[in-house]
Amino acid sequence: MAIVLQQKPIEILHSVFGYSSFRDKQAEIIDHIINGQDALILMPTGGGKSLCYQIPALCLPGVAVIVSPLIALMQDQVESMKQLGIRASVLNSTLSSSESSKVEEKMRNGELDIVYVSPERLNTESFLDNIEQCELSLFAIDEAHCVSQWGHDFRPEYTEFSKLKERFPSIPRIALTATADELTRQDIVKHLGLENGRIFISSFDRPNINYRIMAKDNEKKQLLTFLNDEHKGDSGIVYCISRNKVMEVAKYLKEHGYNAWPYHAGLNKDKRTKNQDRFIKDEGIVMVATIAFGMGINKPDVRFVAHLDLPKSVESYYQETGRAGRDGLPSDAWMVYGIEDIVKLQQFIVRSNADKEHKMLEYQKLDALIGYVETVRCRRQVLLEYFGEKSEAKGCDNCDTCLEPVKTFDGTVAVQKALSCIFRTGQMFGITHIINILLGKEDEKVKRFNHNNLSTFGIGKEYDKSQWKSVFRQIIASGTAVVDMESYGAVKLSANSNKILRGEEKIYLRSDVMDRKSKKEKKVAAGKRSVLTNTEDEALFQKLKAFRLSLAQEQKIPPFIIFHDSTLIEMVNKKPENLEEFGCISGVGKNKLDRYGKSFLEIIKESN
Repeated sequence: MAIVLQQKPIEILHSVFGYSSFRDKQAEIIDHIINGQDALILMPTGGGKSLCYQIPALCLPGVAVIVSPLIALMQDQVESMKQLGIRASVLNSTLSSSESSKVEEKMRNGELDIVYVSPERLNTESFLDNIEQCELSLFAIDEAHCVSQWGHDFRPEYTEFSKLKERFPSIPRIALTATADELTRQDIVKHLGLENGRIFISSFDRPNINYRIMAKDNEKKQLLTFLNDEHKGDSGIVYCISRNKVMEVAKYLKEHGYNAWPYHAGLNKDKRTKNQDRFIKDEGIVMVATIAFGMGINKPDVRFVAHLDLPKSVESYYQETGRAGRDGLPSDAWMVYGIEDIVKLQQFIVRSNADKEHKMLEYQKLDALIGYVETVRCRRQVLLEYFGEKSEAKGCDNCDTCLEPVKTFDGTVAVQKALSCIFRTGQMFGITHIINILLGKEDEKVKRFNHNNLSTFGIGKEYDKSQWKSVFRQIIASGTAVVDMESYGAVKLSANSNKILRGEEKIYLRSDVMDRKSKKEKKVAAGKRSVLTNTEDEALFQKLKAFRLSLAQEQKIPPFIIFHDSTLIEMVNKKPENLEEFGCISGVGKNKLDRYGKSFLEIIKESN
């Protein structure tokens, strides 16, 4: 039977969402779903995944059921839908039983286009019984990587979603995620019964993000310099590995004039909710957080994501950095790391209760991450290759290794000294102790073990402590030496050590830390790069932002739900003179044109 569409996809894109054309594979995906087919959609954060189910939901008769594990995100998405004139609601634990009953009644009566539900609600028999009485358009399972035991956020309740195929065989089901390697994709297809569906993989590239990684050297001061030089007044996220460090860094930034707030699982729920609400609804907030924060944060104007410690894997790094620049404007992914980060992550793996197979996979992921941070190649290409995407370009001109190519030097002699010292101390000591011997420091531990009498004592004075840390970081990253977590972090020789010790093989090291004379050029603030046609229009942009904020506060919603920064920038650059021209601005649909057009036009006209 032919499907009768309520409206064509391109018409909905124009009239409801205010966009002139589809991006990447959106049109192909939407047509596939409208034709009743299942799909797995892999698309980067900010790549337009939501439109892939929102537009079919408006084209097809009935209500679309969207599964999301993130209550805060559900509410934001529903508010966004309402601003566009779409009939949307939520069903989760924040609703009372009477409120839930009203939403379910609206579903049965055909009064809703989209309903967001939690995984727990979808798995209840009462909810499944209710939607059997509804006309359904589709099921969309967001954050689908949660179904995989190999994914970074496994949730057992997701594995029960296979029942949808048995109970509603004629309703299309789509799974969506921003991060899934091949193993995770196979799990998603298997557990959600998508064997007959199609897999759509968009480019994982986020060309607006500038990737930068450097060695730790007083990380709080490094972070402050980065923010002072490039991101004063911007919204951003700073990730730390521990709760204590989160509190320490948030306090430090506050003392230096930043509107910074902490977020971690140890804070009480009300405090966490309040701080997250601040971040979403206010502007210029810096959230200092553990990885407990951020999944599903639908804030498009995050101008930077900074890591003060290594993330757990390349997937985690990609997902966390993907929270920057979702509006497509220039943004930064900035990170500092040290050898201690690698040791901590190794400790996490050793001490985990995971089985041998999972631990082996975690070690492989850690190796891939270390390879990424130590690379001298284009970071974007290494990142894309990890997700199976090849790039023909030689470089991206938007990462540190492309903008300032890494110099290397013959580090064979330095590495031989390090390996000799490891060998002569019996491969029983950590990196700090080995460095102290190389530097000739007669501390208590060195004296107690008579290591001040070794032939390697004091042979490394040509480098300082930070430079030796760089040497050790690189030889561990390359597998030339290993940290044995079973021996309390003792550094040991590897199978690759002998050839270098015997002088049969050379080893080249990065010289960016070793060369103290190299200075980084001060960069232009990322949030202000190439966005305003005329820099004199900054005052108008700020007026529009202030007006948007006042509207948002009146409605108790985040400012970006009214208009994204990118939409305001287009208003400033094009300066529409009437409602017809204003309606052609990207992101201004019919509902928003009717609601906000006149008031924004007045501000633009006043500035001319």
